Amino acid sequence: MLIWFLPLFLFFLLLGLPVFFGMLAAPGIILWLNGQERDLTLLYRNLYNGMDSFPLMAIPFFMLAGELMNRGGITLRLVEFAQALMGHLRGGLAHVNVLSSMLFAGLSGSAVADTSALGSMLVPAMEKQGYTRRFAAAITAASSVIGPIIPPSGIMIIYAYVMGESVAALFLAGIVPGVMVGLGLMAVIKVMADRYDFPIASARQPWAARGRASLKAFWPLLTPIIILGGILGGIFTPTEAAAVAVLYAMVISLFVLRTMRPGELPDVLGRAALTSAVVLLLVGAAMSFKTVVSLSHAPQIMADFILGLTANPLLLLFLINLLLFVVGMFLDAGPAIIILAPILAPVFESMGVDSVHFAIIMCVNLTVGLATPPMGLVLFVAAAVSKERVTTIARAILPFLAVEILVIFLITYFPALSMTIPRLTGFAD
Repeated sequence: MLIWFLPLFLFFLLLGLPVFFGMLAAPGIILWLNGQERDLTLLYRNLYNGMDSFPLMAIPFFMLAGELMNRGGITLRLVEFAQALMGHLRGGLAHVNVLSSMLFAGLSGSAVADTSALGSMLVPAMEKQGYTRRFAAAITAASSVIGPIIPPSGIMIIYAYVMGESVAALFLAGIVPGVMVGLGLMAVIKVMADRYDFPIASARQPWAARGRASLKAFWPLLTPIIILGGILGGIFTPTEAAAVAVLYAMVISLFVLRTMRPGELPDVLGRAALTSAVVLLLVGAAMSFKTVVSLSHAPQIMADFILGLTANPLLLLFLINLLLFVVGMFLDAGPAIIILAPILAPVFESMGVDSVHFAIIMCVNLTVGLATPPMGLVLFVAAAVSKERVTTIARAILPFLAVEILVIFLITYFPALSMTIPRLTGFAD
């Protein structure tokens, strides 16, 4: 099934079939051709069971929190804060784009939300300053992958749900890789700014102006502290933390900053519901497929095949990174985790690789896949926001992808980069 699933799934995508239907139709046809009607019934019956989970409720809550913060002008305050800090550098607005993504990552945990919220503001502003539209869209797409790496993270919640890992451990392990991606992108911007004489966004701000920008960004920047502090302190679960984030964003937007009217809530709720529905349908379809695959003993067969390639865990990690990178080009991170994590994670844990370390390798790799041609989801979002063709954005994003791939291999072969914080705080061995 695993051999024929991906080609058939890609064939459906090329026909224009939505990903959700492709993930159900591909295994359904294979089961029907194999005469496994009983498993075919199981495939579609488990669609709802795959979504019926309390931990997964964190995803729509975080989506809603991100929508509230975007509509309430909180995103704009983060951009102004980033510009006060870095706008005076050559290529300043590109640096602001990356720093804003790093700050926004602590609020939404979604690459798509990052691309749409920040792209709608920063792409026109960068184009007005003299950047090409394809470069502005490319750096927006490349930096948006930081969203699911720096906590909170939707895909880490999915991984913890599937594999029974600690959400807090995964969140803490994602901090350093997320910062590394951001700093790496800024390094590339610095090199390109010197070479192509990028414009300076604004004059160096005096400390008084930076202080005012910091005060305006105080309430938004408090959000990740509340979320992580509550989870790590055992005050509430990740799902409850997401609900607290929604309440906090609503109070800040409606009553503290007064940047949103109560009449705007229905539209915000509708947008968050649509986004959440897409994610949860994909998760349900992937969980349903995973159930059928497990009955066919495919995980054991795949594990034996992987171990038959080589006994060297370092070489295997290299090969798996290549596999995940290719998978990430075509499949969204959530479904890919649900399908592959139960197959791959036990293999590497048996070889001595820490379960949290492997989880971060997989999450970061598949997150980078969101910005990787030809099917990277944020590429299409960036194209819609910027009105630029996906093919031109895909070419412009290659230098940034190279840095992100370098970060993947650094955290793969130097576990301390991602594991130090979870170990120091007692959430990992």
